[in-house]
Amino acid sequence: MRPLRLGLIGLGVISRFYLSAIQGKSSVRLTSVCDQDEAALSPHRGNVACYRDHRSMLAGTALDAVIVAVPNDAHLVVCHDALATGLPVCVEKPLALTVEQGEHLVRFAAERQLPLLCAFHRRYNDNVTALVRELAGRPIESVRIRYLERIEEHTGDDRWYLEPERCGGGCVADNGPNAFDLAHLLLGPVTATAAEIARDDKGVDRQASIRLRSVDGVPVSVELDWSYPGEVKEVEVRLADGTVLRADMLAGHERFKASLWHEYAGVLDDFVAAVTGRGTAPRNGLPELSLVDACYRMSDTEVPLDA
Repeated sequence: MRPLRLGLIGLGVISRFYLSAIQGKSSVRLTSVCDQDEAALSPHRGNVACYRDHRSMLAGTALDAVIVAVPNDAHLVVCHDALATGLPVCVEKPLALTVEQGEHLVRFAAERQLPLLCAFHRRYNDNVTALVRELAGRPIESVRIRYLERIEEHTGDDRWYLEPERCGGGCVADNGPNAFDLAHLLLGPVTATAAEIARDDKGVDRQASIRLRSVDGVPVSVELDWSYPGEVKEVEVRLADGTVLRADMLAGHERFKASLWHEYAGVLDDFVAAVTGRGTAPRNGLPELSLVDACYRMSDTEVPLDA
């Protein structure tokens, strides 16, 4: 079989991990890239077709699927246009800015019987997958997920992360989906029961303490921080017998963002399996987006950081 012809829309800070994953797999071939910034396109000219407009790329290149890594406020339009062209879509989290937008995309993809995968890369982390294997069949008493970082160290030139109207919020909108997906991975469906959010003077939520609960009543605490001096990404699971198991997502990946290389290879594997009909139904990101919305709506404590 010939390699799947992929298009990559958006060449921001995350694109390098997709590009590396594509280069490392014979089952896919990068056919075209798209970005509004000519400087981002420049390294790719002469190697693949380059476009400044995603609609031109969709119309001008033979593609089998697309990866969407544009700013969050463009997810709806770009994903809709790709699906309308008949192309499966892998989109960066969150799925969209609002639940209504996410519902539209999920419905639109289902009507066209096209895979729509939201890229929750942390579920492919080697330490997380090892934890999942160790937990198999063992009753869980509680889960704690910590996602702490100084966001300015992670955004590169993608300053839109710090604009709530483009990001969809702050740490809850950006890091929340990955944390919520980990809760889903360990426990199945969860609901939000409490959320406390702290914002800076620009209205960006920088810290959050969130409580979730599984269908079986297992409590989950989620700690998010965009102002943390350093980086912590970990899952702690307490079992019914008192045993505590942990997955440090950064362990064994000491260099900055080093774990993302293998995690995005996992994202790409799942996307290819979904496109070729060999995988399970892809996670579309709507449950996680709904939890983001619930947290913002239920938060009765939105205090300034210096309070």
